[in-house]
Amino acid sequence: MQHGIKTLVVVGVGLIGGSFALSLKRAGLVERVIGVGRSLDNLRRALDLGVVDQISQNLAEVVPGADMVLLATPVGQMAALLEQMAPVLDARTIVSDAGSTKGDVVDILRRYLPNHLAYCVPAHPIAGSELSGAAAAQYGLYENRNVVLTPLPETVESAIECVARLWQRCGARIQRLSPQEHDSVFAAVSHLPHLLAFSYVNAIAAKEDAERCLDFAATGFRDFTRIAGSSPEMWRDICLANRQALLEELAHYRASLDLLTQQIEARDGAALSARFSAARQVRTAWHLKFQRKN
Repeated sequence: MQHGIKTLVVVGVGLIGGSFALSLKRAGLVERVIGVGRSLDNLRRALDLGVVDQISQNLAEVVPGADMVLLATPVGQMAALLEQMAPVLDARTIVSDAGSTKGDVVDILRRYLPNHLAYCVPAHPIAGSELSGAAAAQYGLYENRNVVLTPLPETVESAIECVARLWQRCGARIQRLSPQEHDSVFAAVSHLPHLLAFSYVNAIAAKEDAERCLDFAATGFRDFTRIAGSSPEMWRDICLANRQALLEELAHYRASLDLLTQQIEARDGAALSARFSAARQVRTAWHLKFQRKN
């Protein structure tokens, strides 16, 4: 098993963790995957589907001897998980995660694994959907997708290289950012859009004629609101974890909406046309670049 690992523990066997396990298994880079989670039904489903080779609801029992532990759970659950792991971690077990925020993950790692930071490699795979659970796991999820690594100053290069290599063998492109830069960037391009989708759906649902509106909703509504089908627990945790950056993005967006309101009130067609044309150009250029990469 060239450049692979023997035992991988995946905590949270859903779309992200399960797809990572499947991709490594297909590539022959892991001998045994142990799935850990709160739902026994989901763990059994993961076992039946071949996503994992062994299951457990006791993290402390399966961590000893692991080469790598991937925390693929909502960030809000990670403190308790690290507390369970800390007394039984082998000295060189790599600890990584798949959380959408990184500053809070780094803080948690420093609090619960202060003597293990050399082998902590925070990560964020930029792939996913509104699907969840073991049945959502799929081969190829990470093909041509970015995975951002935000290693600590204490992290040894060999641990970083190991995590990068595993993600690359899943088809991913590796990027490195500081935790602060990561959280600022993703507040703008990922976290804010999710908040807007949730808020917009709630606004429609609160209307007196909500049912009538939804009867006529079509592809525009579908495309804008798709991500509102994502995990409420996960997005609650993201909002709280990346609070300051999100508040700044919400203020910026609110100012943009205020300007749009003024232009509509003033019947300023020229300003509206210029505004929409500029947005269209940015979006078209981004989409062409995105298609070339994918």
